[in-house]
Amino acid sequence: MSSLRETDPEGPIQDQPLFLNGAVELETTLEPRELLRKLLAVEAELGRTRDGPAGGPRTIDLDLLVYDGAQLEEPSLALPHPRLHERRFVLEPLAELRPGLEVPGKGSVEALLARLD
Repeated sequence: MSSLRETDPEGPIQDQPLFLNGAVELETTLEPRELLRKLLAVEAELGRTRDGPAGGPRTIDLDLLVYDGAQLEEPSLALPHPRLHERRFVLEPLAELRPGLEVPGKGSVEALLARLD
């Protein structure tokens, strides 16, 4: 697990509290869709609802960023995460865990982060 960091909100709703971001690397026998279902279940258990505006305040937001080099494009799941390479608040915790991690179709986390500098 990376360290946690507070970041300013990004997107259309700027007037909200800071976000707390981090990354976790794990081993699993679950396939990507099943892992995503489990992540969504954890969100629900922790009180996450999806009735507010997109990008607005929320109790928790768990994203599946990469999965063993998989590339997938489905309505409910895209791998790697479609905006991972544009988001410092995602890349910094990933770089802490695995700077050389290759994001399929995008490059290494380290290189992606350097492009944002």
